[in-house]
Amino acid sequence: MKKNKMVKLYKKRINTPIGEMLAIATDEAICMLDFVDTKNWLKDQEILVKHYGATQVDEDSLLLSELEKQLGEYFAKERKEFSLPLALVGTSFQEEVWKVLQTIPYGEVRSYKEQATAVGNPKGVRAVANANGKNRISIVIPCHRVIGSDGTLTGYASGIERKQFLLDLERSNV
Repeated sequence: MKKNKMVKLYKKRINTPIGEMLAIATDEAICMLDFVDTKNWLKDQEILVKHYGATQVDEDSLLLSELEKQLGEYFAKERKEFSLPLALVGTSFQEEVWKVLQTIPYGEVRSYKEQATAVGNPKGVRAVANANGKNRISIVIPCHRVIGSDGTLTGYASGIERKQFLLDLERSNV
C-alpha cells in the first residue's frame, strides 16, 4: 500500500468473552485487533496513522464486520482459522516472526525457542519474544500459542489469564 495515498482507518470496538477489543482496518486489510485495556493499544493506533498517513473514522466496514463474525465463531468453537486479509506493519524481522506465528496450528503450542528456530535465528529467543509482544493483531495472529520451554505461560501482552483462556478454548475443541 502506498503511504502517500490518503487512507481511511476504520475503527470498531468488539466485545469478546475475555474483554473489549479495538479493531482497525483499511479498505483492504485488518491492521489491528487488541484489547482496549492493554498498555500499547493507543500507541499502536498512532503508529498505524503515521504509517498510512491516515485519518481514523469510527465507522464499521465490511472487513471489520467479517472480523467480528469470525471472532464470534472462534469463541463459539465454530472456527479454527481466520480467513481475513491482514496488513502487517513492523520491521522485516517482526513481520517474519508474525508469519511464523500464523503457521502454529489451532490447539497446539510452540516454545519461544522453537519459534526462533523456525524464523531461522535459534539464538534469538528474546528478539522473537519481543516481536511477539509487538503483534498488533491479537488472536488472529496467534501469539498466545507460544509458551516457555518448560511449558509455563509467559509473555502475553494481553495478560496471562487471557492467554490461558485462549489455550483452554482451543484445546477443548481439537
